[in-house]
Amino acid sequence: MPAKFCILIIGDFMNIVLYEPEIPHNTGAIGRTCLMTASGLHLIHPLGFYLDERSLKRSGLDYWPKLGAQEYNNFEDFMEQNPGVCFWLAESGGRQMYTDVEYRPEDYIIFGSETKGLPQWLLDAHPDKIISIPMVGEDRSLNLSVSVGIILYEALRQGGFVDLS
Repeated sequence: MPAKFCILIIGDFMNIVLYEPEIPHNTGAIGRTCLMTASGLHLIHPLGFYLDERSLKRSGLDYWPKLGAQEYNNFEDFMEQNPGVCFWLAESGGRQMYTDVEYRPEDYIIFGSETKGLPQWLLDAHPDKIISIPMVGEDRSLNLSVSVGIILYEALRQGGFVDLS
């Protein structure tokens, strides 16, 4: 499926996209981070949990209802509802470090599921959009919520932490 990149859209905040997340605690923690940074949260189904699960709400505390996370049936649905967005694919082993790209306030950063990462077809279709966090070894990767925080705060730093105190 062809996709346009880096076309301005309405909004002045970063967007975090979770592709088929599996662990409710991670999604709750990421939701809280998104709320505290005025970033959008987008969830691509299938999810490995129900959004009303106790652990998800506990991770997001009482913030989850304020977040207004957007949900999509699949990646095609996400692209149809967000045409022309500029996105980055966060995946280990990418060609460029997450600090080597220029983020814009309305960019979408897409993270894969905790056990499978992003699908190979998506990575193959957009190799120039893959960003990575450097790590030692190849046994495991950082926790998903930690990875989101690292990359999101770099993007916000590049933008001068506008509206954050």
